[in-house]
Amino acid sequence: MLLTADYHTHTPYSHGKNTVLENAMAAKAGGLKELGITDHGFNHILFGLRRKKLAGLRAEITEAEKLTGVKILMGMESNITSADGSTDMKKEDLQYFDIYLCGIHEVLRFKSFSDFYNICFKNYSAYKFAKKPSDKVVANTTKIYIETIKKNPIDILTHVNYKCFCDLEQVARCCADYGTYIEINTKKRHVSAEELNLMASTGVRFVIDSDAHSADRVGDTKIADEILAQAEIPLDRIDNIDGRLPKFRFAEYKEKKL
Repeated sequence: MLLTADYHTHTPYSHGKNTVLENAMAAKAGGLKELGITDHGFNHILFGLRRKKLAGLRAEITEAEKLTGVKILMGMESNITSADGSTDMKKEDLQYFDIYLCGIHEVLRFKSFSDFYNICFKNYSAYKFAKKPSDKVVANTTKIYIETIKKNPIDILTHVNYKCFCDLEQVARCCADYGTYIEINTKKRHVSAEELNLMASTGVRFVIDSDAHSADRVGDTKIADEILAQAEIPLDRIDNIDGRLPKFRFAEYKEKKL
């Protein structure tokens, strides 16, 4: 299995150590055809991308493409900010980006205290204290994921079930219906082989992403290799390996709507 593209990498525009060019050089050295620069979303309090820096980020991406020959997609790992499916990627922001990633994170500006409590506090508490989440927490988080996928043209759902708890089968089925990929993240062990099999049973498609915060991890597949060796999903369900490239819903959305 050879990775064709890595769509989840970070730079100093949020929480990464290396520049766009350094990530692109690592991608080229690893034989990748495409690279996503997807820094943390605007509402991340500590490491969020800033709107005033978007022009500078685009300029660095354009220059890195010229120097390396790697196609680079400017994106963002946006944050779910509300139970109604809102994210910190606003409609007016969409024009600036090529790819749209989204996930659940903590240390955010949520839409309301209730959203902070239900999305972050309840999930993180169960994770932090290794408690079994209540059925209510699981149902609520599942509903939030589903509302977000329906409401936004998200290409990739990042590290689903990491520090949060949902019904993976329901979320994967919604992703399959709307054309959103489930990420197999190789920085965080967020799903087991059995859970991967369960999601695959819905027909959802996958991408493998490094979630690299340093250039030396761009293109890394180690955790995915280990999980897939135990899982039973055919590799042709993963659309960024062995020469294949995904068909993203955000690009289609932009053609029709923007």
